[in-house]
Amino acid sequence: MDFELKTLSLDAAATDKCDALVLVLGESFKPGKDALSRLAHEAIQAGHLEPKAGKMLQAYRSDGIAAPRVVLVGAGDCSAKRVHAAVHAAVGALRTSKAKRLMICLPDAHGDAVRAAVSATAEASYVYVATKSKPEGRELQRVTIAVSDAAQHKAAFGASRAAAHGIEFARELANMPPNMATPTRLGEEARKLARAHGFQCEVMGPKEIAKLGMGSFMAVAKGSEEPARFIVLKHLGGPASQAPVVLVGKGITFDSGGISIKPAPEMDEMKFDMGGAASVLGTFRALGDIKPKLNVIGLIPTCENMPDGRSVKPGDIVTSLSGQTIEILNTDAEGRLILCDALSYAERFKPGAVIDIATLTGACVVALGAVRSGLFSTDDALAQALLTAGEAALDLCWRMPLDDEYADGLKSNFADVANVGGRAGGAVTAAKFLQRFAGKYPWAHLDIAGTAWKGGAVKGATGRPVGLLVRYLLAQALAAAPASKPTKAHKAAKTAKTIKASTRSARAR
Repeated sequence: MDFELKTLSLDAAATDKCDALVLVLGESFKPGKDALSRLAHEAIQAGHLEPKAGKMLQAYRSDGIAAPRVVLVGAGDCSAKRVHAAVHAAVGALRTSKAKRLMICLPDAHGDAVRAAVSATAEASYVYVATKSKPEGRELQRVTIAVSDAAQHKAAFGASRAAAHGIEFARELANMPPNMATPTRLGEEARKLARAHGFQCEVMGPKEIAKLGMGSFMAVAKGSEEPARFIVLKHLGGPASQAPVVLVGKGITFDSGGISIKPAPEMDEMKFDMGGAASVLGTFRALGDIKPKLNVIGLIPTCENMPDGRSVKPGDIVTSLSGQTIEILNTDAEGRLILCDALSYAERFKPGAVIDIATLTGACVVALGAVRSGLFSTDDALAQALLTAGEAALDLCWRMPLDDEYADGLKSNFADVANVGGRAGGAVTAAKFLQRFAGKYPWAHLDIAGTAWKGGAVKGATGRPVGLLVRYLLAQALAAAPASKPTKAHKAAKTAKTIKASTRSARAR
């Protein structure tokens, strides 16, 4: 599915040939004389529709409207959040319509509304079909966003379309079964992205990982027959002197818990434990479309966590890349063991910021549920930038504490640190563990255990936090952009102003 942005009045939209049309109505909607306006006005006057958020009315074969199906949906004050909810509901209502071409009219459009409409459409229309014998439900092929002035919204639209592609890429990878989405497969996908978009890519195997000294990472990987991979992706869009942003994604492609094995119910959902890795790859998919003038490095340690005769055991002590020794008290706390070596590896890039993304702890799900990702950071400016990006992208996070006292439970009699610190404050103690390996740069940790996927009847990956990461990186690219050079006219005007000032000064003397 792809998106296009068009300048269309409601009159022109009514005559456009598409399979379905969604008209997003704000509380300030003022009807014109076109067929769409008449339909909406009559529905509101009759009391069948209110332009309040969440209200919706469907129509079929309306006079003067080319689209056979029309959905009128209220968006309240037309904030990004309301537009997202409205478009998501409308597109969801059309999922069984077999529509291939859809038009979404935003008469009260602003930049954030356009972004919200694109992301909501992509989210509501996504259907996983990769491993089904009869792929059905992916009929929608093209979506037109109709606004009064397309040029005004071109930049917002381009960024949101790229983010939507990245989110879909992440969802597709995370939804794949673990016998297909293996560490080897993730390496292959990274190489494909690199070839398609001009990234640099290196994929290391077990021998190279061991040679680097990543003893903590290899301790987790050795319990599986699937070989580990360490993926390094580079988008070098900025100058060589620019310190890169490093994204580190946890890539446990299946987490059995190892020797500290998980209970059987819902263990199938542990294929989603590579949600951090999928989000980094999805973010790079979006960067490939946008090509921002920014240096971004992606690091993905990926392996399985399986019980085997070679598996790491509770009580084992391993040596990390940093040289710190780790006592493994629980093999199900494996994500931090692979991430800590990647965080140490990140030092070689002299980064401006490092953000790790991981489905790390059930404790974060208890704390924040499925609404917000947990955000931990040692740098206030970085934390605020991520919070702001999350709010703008409707991909929310919440800052959590990193008080030194939380690290007390990680003390070990036999090693520098233990890999768990008890049940109380589990999301925080996990972050405190990672903090030990991230002391040489501004660092943030996003715990996405509650937001990376949904269970139950709507089971599947969400693609979060690709939207947040893309918005953050675009903000960084904008901040890093040099000031625009003055035009010849501007220089001439400045010179004339200087001459006048000098003349006045001379006369005064």
